[in-house]
Amino acid sequence: MSSCAIGICSAVERVRWGVWEETVTMAPRSYALAVQAAGAQAFLLPPDESAVESPGPLLERIDALLLAGGADVDPASYHAEPHPETKGTWPERDRFELALTRAALASGMPVLGICRGMQILNVALGGALDQHLPDRIGTEVHRHTPGAFGDHEVRLEPGSLAARASGAERLPVKSHHHQGVAGLGGGLIVTGWSVPDDVVEAIELPGPGFALGVLWHPEEDTKARVIAALIEAVVEDSVPETEEVTR
Repeated sequence: MSSCAIGICSAVERVRWGVWEETVTMAPRSYALAVQAAGAQAFLLPPDESAVESPGPLLERIDALLLAGGADVDPASYHAEPHPETKGTWPERDRFELALTRAALASGMPVLGICRGMQILNVALGGALDQHLPDRIGTEVHRHTPGAFGDHEVRLEPGSLAARASGAERLPVKSHHHQGVAGLGGGLIVTGWSVPDDVVEAIELPGPGFALGVLWHPEEDTKARVIAALIEAVVEDSVPETEEVTR
């Protein structure tokens, strides 16, 4: 296994198991399994107020940042009033992930946002969210059954990071969300759309680095390449350039 360390931001949730009911930091095991299957090591990152003020020391311990899915982002983080369907927010998680994202991008660290993580990437760069897509598209197709992923297709901009990471310009995906991108964050471009309703499904920062957000869940598909592409970006960054030999 590679020594490449992928930090996976953990959710905060109230859960019950056995006789216990506790507030926990957690992530679906599919994230860690996908990272491990790609040859890297997975590290869960719980919200940490000290890292909000100074994210550098934490980021020095990892090689890439994976912003995982989870509860709705607090609308206060993008200066909006909450929609009635915006629920289950954890502002401490938002503060932590926004601070890590901004610092990681500033340092050139590879960043991948998945579902909520794509939304965090957008908000970190000054963007806003559509808090309840069914109000605009008229259907719950992207979250049709609680606790179950929906299947649909996405189309990706040819030559984009999203297409290169996915290994295709059109592919079937699994998703479960009711929010999406409204105003784009600074520097971001849209490179993916759902079929057939054109909901924004991928955003990225143009340039040589790896800063990508996807609204679907590649960790739930063992054939998906997106998480492996994040790890490949780390490996490529770590390979020293060959010195030119002069004669």
